[in-house]
Amino acid sequence: MKLPDVVVDGAMKTMNLVHRGLLSVSGGRIGSSIGPMPVVQLHTTGRSSGRRRTVMLTAPIHGPDRYVLVASKGGDDRHPQWYLNLVADPDIELTVDGETRPMTARTATPDEKAAMWPEIVDAYRGYSGYQSRTDRDIPVVICEPRSH
Repeated sequence: MKLPDVVVDGAMKTMNLVHRGLLSVSGGRIGSSIGPMPVVQLHTTGRSSGRRRTVMLTAPIHGPDRYVLVASKGGDDRHPQWYLNLVADPDIELTVDGETRPMTARTATPDEKAAMWPEIVDAYRGYSGYQSRTDRDIPVVICEPRSH
C-alpha cells in the first residue's frame, strides 16, 4: 500500500474512533447527526477476518425501513473496506439512535442511483465533489430490514 493511502486510511479510522467516543461520552447528544443526515453505525463482517467491523457513516436518505449510504471514501479511488465487506456478506446491522437492527444491504442499480443522487447531493453537496474527484463510480447502498 502506498504511503498516501496509509495516511488517508489512518485519518479515516481516527475520525471514526473520535466520533464513536464523542457519541458514547455524550450519551448520543453530540454527533448523532450531521446536518439533515443521521449518523449510523454500520456493522459488517470482515470478509477476510470474519470479525465484526463497525464504522460511523451518514445516511443522506433515510426512513423508518430504509437507510441509504454512500461509499464515497472522500472521493478516494478505492472502495471503502466497509463496502467490500457488505458486498461479500450483505447481512449487516445498523445502529441508529442506540437501536441496532438487522438489515440487508445491496448496491443500488444505476437507475436507482440516478434517481436518488440529486437528493443525496441535496443532503450534502460534498458527495458531488467526491464523485468528480475520482474515476470510480461511487456506489450507493440501500439498507432495508432483513427478511429472514
